[in-house]
Amino acid sequence: MLSTLEVATVVIVGLMVGVEFSVAFVMNRVIDALPEDSAQQAHAHGGRLLGAVMPVWYIGSLVLVAVWAVAGRNHPDPGTGLLVTAAALLVLSVIMSVLLLVPINNRNKTWTPENRPADWREQLNRWLRYHYGRLALIAAAFTLLAVARG
Repeated sequence: MLSTLEVATVVIVGLMVGVEFSVAFVMNRVIDALPEDSAQQAHAHGGRLLGAVMPVWYIGSLVLVAVWAVAGRNHPDPGTGLLVTAAALLVLSVIMSVLLLVPINNRNKTWTPENRPADWREQLNRWLRYHYGRLALIAAAFTLLAVARG
């Protein structure tokens, strides 16, 4: 049972990293190549869609890591420190999301070409810079989980 939980956790966190990597390095570049109104509308739609899905994914991933740690507590394992560090990185990614990324996303998802602020691109660029930092955290957590699973 523990082995299944470990594999499921690594896969789910790995998929989350892949989605966030795609957002950073593929989708945003595709969207930004669209004409201005279309780009802004696509960013808003993406903010609504992923803003609904990703919190569940982030919290769910953290819960899975916590369950893994609790379920494995009676099995001495040299990977326990890696597991705890991965959990700490995921907690930090959630805190970073709530404090830095979500406020920008909450504004972005309500914008239209008619009501967007003049600095909408600068705000989205700030969101992307924070996103790169968050992506680094979750990628490191994923790597630690994969090694802990070893």
